[in-house]
Amino acid sequence: MTAHVAVIGAGPGGYAAAFMAADLGMDVALIDAESNPGGTCLLRGCIPSKALLHMAKTIHEAREAAAWGVRFGEPKLDLKKIRENTQSVVKQLTDGLSKLAAARKIKYIQGRASLFDAQTLTIFHEDGSEDRLKAEYIIIAAGSRPAIFGPLIDSPRIMNSTSALLLPDIPKSLLVIGGGYIGLELGFVYATLGSRVTVVELTDGLLPGVDRDLVKPLAAHIEGHFENIFLNTRVTDMKLQKDGIRVSMEGPEVKKPTRVFEKALVAVGRKPNASGLGLKSTRVEIDEHGFIQVDAQRRTAEPNIFAIGDVVGGAMLAHKATHEGRIAAEVIAGANAAFEPRAVPAVVFTDPEIAWCGLTETEAQKAGRKVTISRFPWAASGRAATLRRTDGLTKILCDPETRQVLGVGVVGHGAGELIAEGALAIEMGALADDLDMTIHPHPTLSETIMESAGAILGQSTHFHRPKRG
Repeated sequence: MTAHVAVIGAGPGGYAAAFMAADLGMDVALIDAESNPGGTCLLRGCIPSKALLHMAKTIHEAREAAAWGVRFGEPKLDLKKIRENTQSVVKQLTDGLSKLAAARKIKYIQGRASLFDAQTLTIFHEDGSEDRLKAEYIIIAAGSRPAIFGPLIDSPRIMNSTSALLLPDIPKSLLVIGGGYIGLELGFVYATLGSRVTVVELTDGLLPGVDRDLVKPLAAHIEGHFENIFLNTRVTDMKLQKDGIRVSMEGPEVKKPTRVFEKALVAVGRKPNASGLGLKSTRVEIDEHGFIQVDAQRRTAEPNIFAIGDVVGGAMLAHKATHEGRIAAEVIAGANAAFEPRAVPAVVFTDPEIAWCGLTETEAQKAGRKVTISRFPWAASGRAATLRRTDGLTKILCDPETRQVLGVGVVGHGAGELIAEGALAIEMGALADDLDMTIHPHPTLSETIMESAGAILGQSTHFHRPKRG
């Protein structure tokens, strides 16, 4: 078999690269172990988790409706139906991707690919057979897998982000190891469905690296839904017993160092899938953490081999991988393209959601960079009041002299839908003045971006912040 471009991995980065290459007129082969494109994000990550989060938020909002004078009975859970609904969403999307690949005349090959040399792939099939594929260019989009941690035991009672999404049952008690976005999102789902959730985080705050003023409303909200949140705490031992897992913990707030949980969810991050790709048969280099090294064009040390997505590190996000995939395909087609975004938006789909892009306040402080920061509290938002979600916040970071927008952060209902305006403003080099002068519809949460920009100028309508200097 031959192809002009061969793509290893059919996740959001891989299939985006393959689709772009095909649209640019190239003969493309897309190789993945699954029967359809989609990758981890679609099959066992972003999409199924958001389906479960939507279901959990519906239950949560129904309970909160009592404050409006509307009362619903406690929900009756049909786990089989919940799982079927999630899988139907996944199937709909993977089937759609298969049709798009076929329409572009992409050769989709099910199997596991390994580099025989810089221009040849060996493809291993489930039935034990092998094929060889010659390609002028190769794009590696192998993705990542859940990381593990020290005192782990082999038991069905231990879940990772993949197995937790299958929703095998609702444990009475659940330990979540890791207070990052995966642990908090899945912890919220299980807590809403009835589990008593305890979160253990090694650092001194939830969502390490995210600005504390954005995390604060989320931390306050989930304190009422999670049984315990232990910071600066580590799990030192795990032992399987008849009724669950006996876990030993060390931390300043842990008064009972040994506890028994019915199940545990390990959510301590992800590792790149760089092993097993046959990289030693090429000049492709990896760093000490296992990430493939690439330049701004996503080209490796082997000139005809590119790598994108989680396997190259950086923000391990589906939309970042998609953008990289399109860049790699354009470079192969001869375009003068490079991966040089000013802002890669990130979203934590908890309740409330947190989203940010561009320069964060934490990064500015570490770099000693002077910035002007405005914070518009959602208590001043009419739309937030109608939703009874006034705990939100929208912040903007600007250059103190030019007022160019450098970063945007939002915490609150639907933050993930709002952050794209911030990313666009940063990419375009917009000023706070531009956001303030753009008419936003009323009453909407999008107005909080306009109001936050206005606050920098000392002229926010619904929030008095006199202009300094």
